[in-house]
Amino acid sequence: MTETFFQSPILNSPYEEPDRHWDLDENGQPTSEIIHYRRKSALVSPIPKAKKVRGKTVQQGELLADDQGQEYNPTEVINGIRSAVESWRRLPESQWQVTPSTARLLRHWRTHKFANQRPFFCQVEAVETVIWLTEVAPKSSQQGRRFWTHLEAANTASNPDLMRLALKLATGAGKTTVMAMLIAWHTVNAVRHPNAKRFTRGFLVVAPGITIKDRLRVLQPNDPESYYKSREIVPEDMLPDLGKAKIVITNYHAFKKKDEVSLNKVQRSALRTEPKQESDGAMIRRVAGELMGMKNIVVLNDEAHHCYRERPLTPEEEKALKGEDRAEANENNEAARLWISGLEAMKRELGLNMVYDLSATPFFLKGSGYREGSLFGWVMSDFSLMDAIECGIVKLPRVPIMDNVPGGETPMFRNLWEHIGKKLPKKGRGKSGFDDPQKLPNELLTAIDALYGHYEKTHTAWREAGIGVDPVFIVVCNNTATSKLVHDYISGYELEDENGAKTLMAGKCKLFRNFDPDGVALPRMRTLLIDSMQLESGDAISSDFRAAAAGEIDRFKQELIQRTGDRVAAEKIDDSTILREVLNTVGRKGQLGEGIRCVVSVSMLTEGWDANTVTHVLGVRAFGTQLLCEQVMGRALRRQSYQLQEDGRFGVEYADVLGIPFDFTAQPVVAPIRTPPDMERVHALTPDRDSSEIRFPRVDGYRTEMPQDVIRAEFTPDSLLELTPELVGATETVNSGIVGEQSELTLDHLGEIRQSSIVFRMAEMIVKRRLTEAMQPINAGLVMQMRTIVRRWMNEYLVCKGSTRPAQILYYAIADRVADRIMNAITRGAEGGGRVLAILDPYNREGSTRSVSFMTSQDRYETGERCHVNYAVIDSDWEAEFCRVADQHPRVLAWVKNHNLGFEVPYTAGGEARRYRPDFILQLNDGQGEDAPLNLVVEIKGERDEDDKDKAETMRTLWIPGVNNLGTQGRWAFAEFTDVWTIKTEFAAKVEAWLDDITKAGALAQ
Repeated sequence: MTETFFQSPILNSPYEEPDRHWDLDENGQPTSEIIHYRRKSALVSPIPKAKKVRGKTVQQGELLADDQGQEYNPTEVINGIRSAVESWRRLPESQWQVTPSTARLLRHWRTHKFANQRPFFCQVEAVETVIWLTEVAPKSSQQGRRFWTHLEAANTASNPDLMRLALKLATGAGKTTVMAMLIAWHTVNAVRHPNAKRFTRGFLVVAPGITIKDRLRVLQPNDPESYYKSREIVPEDMLPDLGKAKIVITNYHAFKKKDEVSLNKVQRSALRTEPKQESDGAMIRRVAGELMGMKNIVVLNDEAHHCYRERPLTPEEEKALKGEDRAEANENNEAARLWISGLEAMKRELGLNMVYDLSATPFFLKGSGYREGSLFGWVMSDFSLMDAIECGIVKLPRVPIMDNVPGGETPMFRNLWEHIGKKLPKKGRGKSGFDDPQKLPNELLTAIDALYGHYEKTHTAWREAGIGVDPVFIVVCNNTATSKLVHDYISGYELEDENGAKTLMAGKCKLFRNFDPDGVALPRMRTLLIDSMQLESGDAISSDFRAAAAGEIDRFKQELIQRTGDRVAAEKIDDSTILREVLNTVGRKGQLGEGIRCVVSVSMLTEGWDANTVTHVLGVRAFGTQLLCEQVMGRALRRQSYQLQEDGRFGVEYADVLGIPFDFTAQPVVAPIRTPPDMERVHALTPDRDSSEIRFPRVDGYRTEMPQDVIRAEFTPDSLLELTPELVGATETVNSGIVGEQSELTLDHLGEIRQSSIVFRMAEMIVKRRLTEAMQPINAGLVMQMRTIVRRWMNEYLVCKGSTRPAQILYYAIADRVADRIMNAITRGAEGGGRVLAILDPYNREGSTRSVSFMTSQDRYETGERCHVNYAVIDSDWEAEFCRVADQHPRVLAWVKNHNLGFEVPYTAGGEARRYRPDFILQLNDGQGEDAPLNLVVEIKGERDEDDKDKAETMRTLWIPGVNNLGTQGRWAFAEFTDVWTIKTEFAAKVEAWLDDITKAGALAQ
C-alpha cells in the first residue's frame, strides 16, 4: 500500500464520468499506479492488508465462493449495461430513441448551468440506466432484451409477485436526488404522453424510518424546499407538470395492519371477542389513499436492503445461527417481511408498474436464506464506495492495520468485538446486573482513549482553523445496557452509596463531559445517548431507555423552552420527538443538537442521518457482514464541504474508525489532520438590524394590457439581436469522403427568401401567439400594423454575422426571442398607465431578508449595520468592493446580496421560461426621504450576451413597471453597473460616482 494513494486518492471530478482509478494488487491493496479508464463494477472491495498476520488468511476468491466452491459474480450484467449506456450517451440526440420529454430532461441534467450544486455524474448515470432499460433496450438490440431477461429471472427467483430494479449508490452519493429525477422523468412523460403505459403520475415512496420519511418531503413538488425547484431538477416550464403528480411518502412500519376496531383489554373481556385485523384494502386506504384509482403506480424504496422475501433456512443454516445472530436475523426478517408484504398487497389491490430500489448496500443479510452478503440479483447500476472515494464524493475511511499487541491475526481494534464481546452485558439495562461503567473491559477503555486522543487533536485543529462547529465522535453499541455504561464512562455520572449520598464521577473524556467539576450540569450537553431503532419505528421509546435518558430529555426540553419561550409547547412534545430532533440537528448551528460532540447509540444510528461533521467512529458490537459495517461507516462518510478546488475536484476528507472490521482502504502511516473549510452560518441579525430589513415581491408572471386599435414601438439598444453561428449553428460546412470531391454546405439559398415574406410571417406569428386569445380569430388590422414594426426592427435592429441569413429569425426559438424584443418595445411605446401588472405568488406574495439562513464555506464579506444579513457571499474581489461601498455610501439606507434570498425574476429567452437572480438590492434615499426609499435592483455586468439583454429588457419593461403599478410594494427601479473591469484602486470611486448619478438624476425607468 503506497503513500501516494493517501496523499491524493481523489482522481476524478464528481460531475464527470470517471476516467481513472487506482490499480489494486492481488491482495486488494491500492498501488501507486493509476489506470486511465473507469473502474469495473466488482463485488471485491480493497482490503487494507494487516501488516501483522498469523495463521491462514482468507483470500478474496474464498470470500466470493459458495459452499461448492463456485464463484458468485453478479457484476457481469451491471458492467454490460454500463457499457451499453456509455455508448448510448455518446450518440447524437437524434439517435437516443426516447420521448421528446425524456430528451429534454437528459439535456437539462447533462448541460444546464445549475445555480447551486449540479447533479453528480453517478446520479445522472443511475437515472440514465433506468431510462435506457425502459425506453431504449426493449426496442433496440438483442443485448438490451438479454438484460431484461436477466432482470425478469432475478425477480422471478426472489420477488415473484413484484418487478424490482435496484440502483446501488454509495452512501453520500445523493439517492434522494436520484428519486426526484425518476419522479420527474415519469411524471413529465405521463402528463405529456398520457397514453404511454410505462409512465405514471402516482408514486409510493417507502422509507425505513421516520427520519428519512421526514427528509423525503423534498420529493413533494409543493414543499418549500422541493428539490424540483431548489435543485433545478426540471426546467422551469416543466414545474407545473410536476404539480400533477401524486406522491405518498411513508415508512414501512405503516404496512403493519391495525385492528378494525381498537379495543382495550377490559372491552375485549366484556365483549368476549378478539379484534379483527384490517383488510389489505383498508390498510392501503390508510397508508396510500391518495393513490386509490390510479394506474401504473411506481414504488421507490429508500434503503431497500431492508426489503426482501426470506427463504426457508436449511437445517445446517438453522443450526449455525445462534444467540445474538439468531435474534438479529429474526428481527431483520420480520422487518423485511412486513415491508415486502405491504408492497405485495399494493400490487394486488392497485397494481404496480415498477419498484425502484435505492441502496448503498443491496446485499442479503445473514439468516435471509440467501448467501450472506450476496448482491440482489436485480441490481442494474453500481457506483461503489471506492468509486465515490476516487471521485471525492465521500470521506476516506481509515481503519487499523497494525498494532503492538503480540499474537492475533489482525490488529485488536480492527475487530474489537472479538476481544470484548463476552465481557459485556447481554441484556437490556437493568436486567444484566452490570451497572458500573468503570468495569468495562480494558480493551474497550483503551480503544476509547486511543480514538479520543486523536479526536482532541482534530478538535484543536478545527478550532485553530476557525471552524464554527465541533467534530463529532460516534459510538455504536449492541444494547441499551452497554450504551448506558459507555455513555456514563465518557460523559460522567452520579454514583450513589449505601446511605443514598451521591458523588459525581467525572467523565473520562474531558471534551464530552456533561457536568462541570462541581457536578453542575453544563448549559449545553456534549454527549447524547440515543436508541436509533426505537426512534425510527415511530413507537414510544422503551421504559428502560427512557429511564437511562431521563436527565438529558429534561435538559433538552429546558433548552427548547429557552430558545422558543413557549413552555407549554415544549412540555407537550413527546420524548422520542425531542430526541429525534436533537439527533437530526447534530453539528448544525443555532439548532438543538448544535453542541453535541459525542453520540452513543444503540443499533446502527439513523440510516439517512445526514450529519456531515462525523470524524471518529467506535464500534462496540458484532459486525457479521460487510453490509453492517458499511451501514455504520456510512454515518461518517458524508462530506462537510462540496466546494471544488482549483483542479476541479473536491479536497480529501477523512474518517477514523475503530472496532468496525470494514474491508476497505486504510492509512498505514500517521496522516496529518486535515481540517474542512470554515463553514459559517449566514443569517438575518434579528432584532439588532431589523431596521435594515428589505422586503421584496415574489413575482410569478406579468399581465400586459395591450391596446387593440393602434400600436407603436419604442426600441432601445437592447432591442438589437445579433444573429451569429453561435446562436443558430454552423452556417458554412465542408463535407468530405475518403475519395472524390468535397462539398460545401452553406445557407445561400435562404438569401433568396424576400424580406416582405419574412416580415409578414413574423408579424402574423407575433399577433397570433402574443395578442390573440385562444380560439379567437387573428385581427388582420393588428397584423398590418405589426408588419410595419417588424420591418423597422429588421432594418434597424437585426445584425446578421458569420453568413447567417435574415430568414433564420423564423426558427422557432429565434422567433420567440425576436417576439420578446418587439413586444417589449410595444409595451414601452403604449400610451397611458396601468399597462403592465406583476402577478404575485398567491401563496407567498412577499420575501424578506428576515428569512435568510444557510451554511456556506464560500468567501464572505462581513457586513455593517446597513445590511440585515451578517455576511454577503462574494464571488470576486469587485463584489467585495461593491459591498464595502454599499456599507458606506451616504445615499444607501439598506442593502443585501441576493444569495439564497429567494429573489427571482421570471423571464423568457428563446421561448423558454427561466428565472433570473439579480446581484443586489439597495434601498436609496433619492430625495423623497428615508420613509419612502427607492428600492434599486442592481445587476453588475461586464460583457453582455443576448440572454443578458433579455434579462435587462424584462426588468425595465415588465418587472419594474409591473411592480410599481401594483402600488403596494413601494418604489422600485433597475440599474446595471457595467464598468467592472477598472483596476481595484479605481473601482470604489467608480461605484460611488455611479450611485451619485442615479440618485441625483432620477433618470431610471420606473
